[in-house]
Amino acid sequence: MDQTEIRESIVRMASDIARKEPNYPHAVLLGIQKGGVPIARALAAELSSLSGRTIAFGSIDVSFYRDDLGQRLPYPEPTVLPTDINGRLVILADSVLFSGRTVVAACDALKDYGRAAAIRLAVLVDRGHRELPIAPDFVGKYITTEFHQKVRVRDDFVAVVTYPNPTTP
Repeated sequence: MDQTEIRESIVRMASDIARKEPNYPHAVLLGIQKGGVPIARALAAELSSLSGRTIAFGSIDVSFYRDDLGQRLPYPEPTVLPTDINGRLVILADSVLFSGRTVVAACDALKDYGRAAAIRLAVLVDRGHRELPIAPDFVGKYITTEFHQKVRVRDDFVAVVTYPNPTTP
């Protein structure tokens, strides 16, 4: 995906959110640190222009909620909640959906801040290979990948990077 395709995906996702979530002007958009923050920011800007209202935007860090915490060093980033989430629609945004574990960690982290009325998931790229029963509500693009590949998302491109297959000598 190039910069134009990324922008088109964001616009399409925002239109889908506006169509499927009539209460979206009162939603809280939270980007999962780090990759989801620019996606949430772009979605909030697009939704704000659609509604004529400022959409609450923030970020959530999941470093200490991950189930692989003992296998990796946490690199916490700030959690910034623009408002109380109790009783509000929360739209979690991330750049890439893979196993589903980060989304579960984000939902666990949200519980420490209150009880949302509903949580929806918006991802720029769904690459498959789910390990948990997690499905996105809004997707920019589905990309077929192999397990050992990685999807890199930057401001101006999305690329699939192939690493040597760990089962190949």
